[in-house]
Amino acid sequence: MELFTISMLNGLSYGLLLFMLSSGLTLIFSMMGVLNFAHASFYMLGAYVAYSIARLVGFWPGLVLAPLVVGVLGALFERTCLRKVHKFGHVPELLTTFGLSYVILELVQLIWGRTAVEFRPPPSLQGPAFTLVNSSVDGLQVLWGAAPDAMCRATDAAVRVVCSPFPATRGFMMVVALAMLVSLWLLLTRTRVGLVIQSALTHPEMVEALGHNVPRVFMLVFGAGAALAGLAGVIGGSTFVTEPAMAATVGSVIFVVVVVGGMGSLAGAFVASLLIGVIQTFAVAIDYSVLDLARLVGWQPGAQAASHSLLRLTVSQVAPILPYLFLVLILIFRPKGLLGTREG
Repeated sequence: MELFTISMLNGLSYGLLLFMLSSGLTLIFSMMGVLNFAHASFYMLGAYVAYSIARLVGFWPGLVLAPLVVGVLGALFERTCLRKVHKFGHVPELLTTFGLSYVILELVQLIWGRTAVEFRPPPSLQGPAFTLVNSSVDGLQVLWGAAPDAMCRATDAAVRVVCSPFPATRGFMMVVALAMLVSLWLLLTRTRVGLVIQSALTHPEMVEALGHNVPRVFMLVFGAGAALAGLAGVIGGSTFVTEPAMAATVGSVIFVVVVVGGMGSLAGAFVASLLIGVIQTFAVAIDYSVLDLARLVGWQPGAQAASHSLLRLTVSQVAPILPYLFLVLILIFRPKGLLGTREG
């Protein structure tokens, strides 16, 4: 039971990190029609900027300032580069953001080096948020913080005790992601700013006639999307690892999330993020081969088939490709995505 609970929480926390990343990409695409290939690079940049700020003034100022810095850089990029190629169509936009991703990668390696940096969370987020203690005698218990060592050691050989801590950084990640979801929903559906942003895409002439600067709106939207990626970078970088390869690690997965959820759908990105996070986490935790699963459903392969290398693959070994298999199935059976309204 404790394995299922911890795996589910790990899957949800990873899925919410994917949502933090994909929400900015979804916001930019839904409002501007631009697929930003450099979005994961803004995620990486947020982690490195926060790392530098944290070394000077601490983690919490870095958590606030780094997304603002990345957001300003994103807005400047839209103002100076992306806006000039917008009139030529989607291909020049894609190539421009694709080139920006390599520029950011090279700058990061020049400034911070090619190896991982030690970006630690603050002391208040170090250690477990709670610990699940599963005893064969007392059953399952939940203890806030770390469990005492004596509780995790069985005094009798017949008693089995398993302690499963859940990191405080992952809990903080979940809280920030949910707060981001609520804030974005309120901003886009309950404020005048959200009304102007959504109207600028569908009726730009009318918005300009009402006195709003549509190019400035698009610049601010792009900057806000980059800032959300930067915030995800601060959380992800301090929770996992801050290195130049971190953008490539999540870059393709967030595009899978956006397509599976539905292009431009914030709710779809949320649902797809959770699904992919949970599926991939449980796949890593399952140590069954394809052959074992086949036998569980009642299929008994012959000796020659049982010795085939493909049947010997474990579920954890194929876990990295599961999101892409999910993407293929979605494109075949529901091209619009889970909650999307457009097909491309």
